[in-house]
Amino acid sequence: MKISKKAITLNVGLVLMGSAVFAQSLSDAKKAIDAEQYQKASSMLKSLVSSKASDGANYYNLGLVYLKTGYIDSARAVFTKGVTADPKNALNLIGLGEADLLSNNAASAKTNFDKAIELGKKDYQTYLQIGRAYLAQDKPSEDVSKPDFTNAIANITKADELDSKDKDAEVFLALGDAYALQKKNSEALGPYMRVNDVDPNNRRAKTQIGKMYKESRAFPEGEKELQDVIAADANYGPAYRELGELYLQWSNFGTDKEKAAKGIENYKKYIDLTDKSLESQLRYMTFLFYAKDFKTLQQVASTIQVPANNPKAAVVARMKGWSAYENAQYPQALTDMTDFFAKEKDQSRILANDYLYLGKSQLRAGQDSLALINISKAVEKDSTNADALAEIAKSYFDAKKYEKSAEIYGKAIKANPNGKGSLYNYYYNALAYYFDYAGKYSAKQNPTKDGLVKADSSIAKVTQLAPDTYDAYLWRARINNLMDDEKDPKGLANPFFEQFIQKVTEKPEVASANGKKLSEAYDSLGGFYYYKDKEKAKEYFNKSIAVNPAGTFAPAKLKELSAPAAATKGKK
Repeated sequence: MKISKKAITLNVGLVLMGSAVFAQSLSDAKKAIDAEQYQKASSMLKSLVSSKASDGANYYNLGLVYLKTGYIDSARAVFTKGVTADPKNALNLIGLGEADLLSNNAASAKTNFDKAIELGKKDYQTYLQIGRAYLAQDKPSEDVSKPDFTNAIANITKADELDSKDKDAEVFLALGDAYALQKKNSEALGPYMRVNDVDPNNRRAKTQIGKMYKESRAFPEGEKELQDVIAADANYGPAYRELGELYLQWSNFGTDKEKAAKGIENYKKYIDLTDKSLESQLRYMTFLFYAKDFKTLQQVASTIQVPANNPKAAVVARMKGWSAYENAQYPQALTDMTDFFAKEKDQSRILANDYLYLGKSQLRAGQDSLALINISKAVEKDSTNADALAEIAKSYFDAKKYEKSAEIYGKAIKANPNGKGSLYNYYYNALAYYFDYAGKYSAKQNPTKDGLVKADSSIAKVTQLAPDTYDAYLWRARINNLMDDEKDPKGLANPFFEQFIQKVTEKPEVASANGKKLSEAYDSLGGFYYYKDKEKAKEYFNKSIAVNPAGTFAPAKLKELSAPAAATKGKK
């Protein structure tokens, strides 16, 4: 059969063109993996496996996609097929070893790695991929063992020696990752910068540098690095993720609203550019929570479908409950938080906020006793939740259950003595003890004065922390009045009545607004001096009338003091 030269040339051209297409397709698949577009990469690699069934690299990369998305068994099946299809290729044995590591079977992993080295001991790729497998940096499960940095660096270093002309930027990238994962950012920076020298189009090294700046709280520098990546490739999702994380931290987790909004915006772009994995959506919900966008958070949480046996189902229930409470949907919050606790079996994964939102939802439902139990657990895990204990204490205070209220305010003070709301807690703790004693005294229950001592201590703390809280001096005087000896009063309250008068009368407008309270102080002081110093008593009673002309106590006492001595004596 005669074949023309033209035909030969055409056929050779087709073969070369076909090889280029396949090579480019594998390269594109790898780029999709790096950009975390796993569905796209999976589709491309399945097509490659079908069209080039004898090329082990296609199986290996498809298996890596399965590992990165959490399907270890599927990955192992693909790697096994790859070993059969291309038995001289070491890559799929390395893939099986990585699957073993992710399954916590280090012994089996080493066996597979050793077999791979027997096949490819002269190929730097063998050691490079083994090193990456030991890093296991994209762990789909929270239960895998930690990266083996010693073996990782040893293998990557061997790969670097074999790649003596430094042709492959991936070697430097892997070495940078090995250090970055250990938070050794100074050591990681050099290899990452070398990546750009070898491959200026590599996006991940520069993204990692931006991430390291963020971790060092050098936010402007990190922002510039990541924006440079996005300027070069607007579709590179990981850069948006790291920029979102940077803005979230820079906002002090929602304190700076503008930066928090930027964090949400960039993380949303990351999700839109990638596969909207469950992990990324869960992290997105965290962004929304810190940014206090509870409406969007509840919408997102309600749209995520998670199988009931998936551990992440509990996380979704958690976010539903948190957002429902913040959106004032209290019955729904109680339902969702109850669902969360039913789903989450691992006690170590229950957060302080979980107990807090369950307890607060129960409090809204009138389940005070249950609320106290769960909010107390929230405070045990995080003392800054003590303000929620104060909510329960206030509900008891409003219900005039003063003894219980004082007890719970005491717990809130002990948990967070100087934190947010502590002044309020000291104040109402004192009042609760005061009213508890007064109520029991009126009911002739013969209460001890132990609670009054605690009340005095708490209200004294208020005057110390906030000297311009005028009422605190008046309450301290009232408390000490009850503490004083009934038959032979020592005037324990007098210094605090005097302090109250001094504070209030420093400003005429304040004195004018507190006429009745001033009158009470003057009346009490006048009453104390009624039998001890009549002139002083008259002075106080006259001051009382001046600030509160409608009062009746001071005029009556002045009349008594002005009566003839015999009548006064008889009156006594």
